This record gives sequence, C-alpha cells and structure tokens, in this order.
Amino acid sequence: MHIGHIPLANRLFVAPMAGVTDRPFRQLCKQLGAGYAVSEMVTSRKDLWNSLKTSRRANHEGEPGPIAVQIAGTEAAMMAEAAVYNIERGAQIIDINMGCPAKKVCNKWAGSALMQDEVLAVSIARAVVDACAPRNVPVTLKMRTGWCQQHKNAVALARQFEAVGIQMLTVHGRTREQGYKGQAEYDTIAAVKAAVQVPVVANGDIASPEKAREVLAYTGADAIMVGRAAQGRPWIFREIGHFLATGEHLAPPLVAEVRRLLLDHLQDHYSLYGEGTGVRSARKHIAWYVRQLPGGEDFRQHINTIDDCQAQWQAVADYLDALGRQMDRLPAATAGMDADTQEQEGLAA
Repeated sequence: MHIGHIPLANRLFVAPMAGVTDRPFRQLCKQLGAGYAVSEMVTSRKDLWNSLKTSRRANHEGEPGPIAVQIAGTEAAMMAEAAVYNIERGAQIIDINMGCPAKKVCNKWAGSALMQDEVLAVSIARAVVDACAPRNVPVTLKMRTGWCQQHKNAVALARQFEAVGIQMLTVHGRTREQGYKGQAEYDTIAAVKAAVQVPVVANGDIASPEKAREVLAYTGADAIMVGRAAQGRPWIFREIGHFLATGEHLAPPLVAEVRRLLLDHLQDHYSLYGEGTGVRSARKHIAWYVRQLPGGEDFRQHINTIDDCQAQWQAVADYLDALGRQMDRLPAATAGMDADTQEQEGLAA
C-alpha cells in the first residue's frame, strides 16, 4: 500500500490520539507491527508553534519514516502555512484533522465541526494540498461519518476531497454527535470506499484480530486504524498482522517481554517530557498496561502517589518481576478503555 508515492510497511495504522501518540508511543507501535502512525494533532495557530506542547508533538527525533503529522485548524491559509512549517521540520505526510469530536476542538469549529461547513472543509483541503504539492508531500484527511445521525455527509465530502487532491481518507464509523458512545457503523465507510479511488482506512471499535478481519472484509477498506485498543496493548498490531496472514492467534506476550517494552517506553517517555511532566504523563500509560492484570488497580493507585521518575520506573519493574514469578505470559487480552472515559479525556482524533 502507498500514500501517494510513499510505500507503507503494511495496512495496520495507529490512530492519532491527543496526549497518547507522542513519539515514544508511535515508535513502540511501529516496533510491534504497525505500518504507519500519525502524530498527535498540531495546531495551525502560529502563536503556539513555539510552545513546549507543540514542540514535543512535533518531535520526530530518531523516528522511522514515514513521518506523518496531523494538523488542525479552521482557516485555509493558516492550515496551509502550518503544513509547510511541519514539512520544514521533517513531516513527509500531512494529515488534516476533521475527525476529532472533543468539545474543546469542535467549539472552535475545528476537527469534526468542519463537516458542518462543506465549502470551508473543501477549501482547507485544497489549500493544504496546494501548499504540499510543490514539496512532493502527500496530504491525507481523517473524518467522521458526519456531524449527526441526520446529516451523514462523509461520502459527499470524500468525493470533493479526492477531487482537490487528498491522497488517502480515514473514516471513523461514528458521527461527531456520538463521540465515542454506541457502536461504530461500517456501512458509511464501505460507501466511501465505493465512491473514491484513493485508499480508504476504516477506524472505530477495532479491538481484536477478528474484528480487524471483519471490518476489512465488510468495508473493502485498504487499511484499518486502531486507537484505544492499542493503549497498554501496543502488541495488538502484530497480533492482528499474524491473524490476517495465518488465521491463527499469537500467544499472549511473555511477562518478561512486557517488562522490557514498558520499562524502555518509560525511559523514552521521560527523555521527551522531563522529570516533572514525565512522571505524571506516564501514569496513564502504566495504568493501561496493568488494568487487566492481577493487582493492577491497587498498583495504579500506588503509582499515582509517586512523583519521581526513577522511583516510578523501579515500582513498575518490581511489579512486573513479581508478576513474572506468578505467570509466564499475560492473561488473554480484552478490549481497551471504556468509551465514556475516552471521550471525557478527549484522547482520540
């Protein structure tokens, strides 16, 4: 599979999630079988480009390509300028966010709110494509099925986006009105796939190898995108890849492997965020890893009392050492964080 002229390793993608898909997490998912990962969304507001948050989100140091950066905003000229800014800092693919349902984004008419104004949405897509084309950088776009149940316009928009040069479309199978509640539907994604020639990616509620196979078959999509199910379970990509190739399930990972992966992830995380922010922002990742494990809830509460990176790292090491004395492999995996918690945290785009 390709995005424009850029080849991808496979058709298993990591969804951009605010506060989650930073460089350490993207690299980990790629290491464990994801063929493509998109950054957290970067604002198009020029006055925020030099902020610490944006500089961290735009950090691609040592990350294997292709480097894909998602941008968000409401003005065509600003979005085009943001695309160029990120290309100059290493972006090889630019993704436009028209999928985020978070109120703090939609209240500013960004994210999925743009689907209410098709003229504006298409003008943004055209402006970004025009800015990226001379630099040979493909532009992709992520959207929802529509704003609400009564106004599902993903198919109409998909045709227009393709016409102005968007080279891949990702569709989350929910409306903005749904947030992350209810079930994702795949009829609209199948209709988008039938309506355009560019690659289409299916997103929403893909939390198991069986679901990945089912969604690919039902929609005809070229790829799938996994978000919440990868939180604390980044090896889901190799599980899906193995199942799609063989029809068989991989055994759950060894506790010793998870120990190594998580401790390496934490070190990379601390190096990006520093001591104070790093120890706090790592808590959610640790909680996701241990939520289904014996004593996981008590351990999560303990981790939340630790304010030192080295002490936090050592506590995780000790917990997993003790777990390894009880079992060789993790218990069978279950699905990710519940949808209501996900929506409250505004994590997925």
